[in-house]
Amino acid sequence: MNTFGQIFRVTTFGESHGPAVGVVIDGCPAGLEIQKDYIQSELNRRRPGQSYLTTTRNDPDEIKILSGFFENKTTGAPICLMVYNEDQKESDYDHLVEIYRPSHADFTYQEKYGIRDHRGGGRSSARETLARVAAGAISKKLLRNSGVKIFAYVESVGKIKTQLPYQDLDFNLIDSTPVRCPDLPTAQKMMSLIEKIKKEGDTLGGVIKGVIKGTPVGWGEPVFDKLHADLAKAMMSINAVHGFEYGSGFEGTEMPGSMHNDVFTSSKGKISTKTNFSGGIQGGISNGQDIYFRVAFKPVATLMQNQSSVTKEGKTVIVKGKGRHDPCVLPRAVPIVEAMAGLVLADHSLRNRCVKL
Repeated sequence: MNTFGQIFRVTTFGESHGPAVGVVIDGCPAGLEIQKDYIQSELNRRRPGQSYLTTTRNDPDEIKILSGFFENKTTGAPICLMVYNEDQKESDYDHLVEIYRPSHADFTYQEKYGIRDHRGGGRSSARETLARVAAGAISKKLLRNSGVKIFAYVESVGKIKTQLPYQDLDFNLIDSTPVRCPDLPTAQKMMSLIEKIKKEGDTLGGVIKGVIKGTPVGWGEPVFDKLHADLAKAMMSINAVHGFEYGSGFEGTEMPGSMHNDVFTSSKGKISTKTNFSGGIQGGISNGQDIYFRVAFKPVATLMQNQSSVTKEGKTVIVKGKGRHDPCVLPRAVPIVEAMAGLVLADHSLRNRCVKL
């Protein structure tokens, strides 16, 4: 349950307030050149304390490479990447030893395992995702050598949504604002809303859009390992994700088939489609068009407000808002979505033997 992928396999380890969080990557081909600074730059996009919109926890998330590299190239051996947890405040969670927080994994972990780490949720904490981002950096580098590029951006926060299609956006602007929406006027509205909700001690959800360009025809398997099915599993494994759709998604259900079908065309010996309601995947296999999808994130469960709950013994109590938490996870979740898409595509590229070094 801690391992993802078949050939490009990643196993994450560590807890929110344990000594460290890390990942072991097996199956990465030898000879892939990667600089440590590149992996660090990806982690910096996810790290806490990066802007006034995020939690004030200020871990530097400095990456340690323990194995699998020699002279900045992968050796084919298992790669182990690790980050030490430094800015810990375990006392912030002392009041939760016997209390179940609303909409967290406290109750289910206790019932399943008979034990739980109350310090920030332990293994259920989103801090585990830094391991995914570290592994995702390697997968994205592997894919770029094959011409595949992965982008993600915040499409909506609460009820504020960019109305621009992704084709009209400049992806170079994704990281130009703290909220990571390349539609800059809309980004300003999103940031104002997050600031407002933060002052109220409340939280917000939203939607991240992912776009994958340059995927060759033929990646994906026809039955249980359909490319979009693996993408769905990857995204639904991210903390706070409550929904996934690709291509036309739910809006496609409102269209007649005569409008929804992607008609094939041929030009200079290359077959493509006039439209792309299929989202770049047909029959579970990539068709060479852009792959695009949307990931829905619920509002953060930890509020800086008092909430009613119960103890392990079923006694009604009030949970007091305390600690350092994001009012909206969307900005920091962008690199996580990219990373999980990278892990899926890297695995399928190796299964299809399409990797270039």
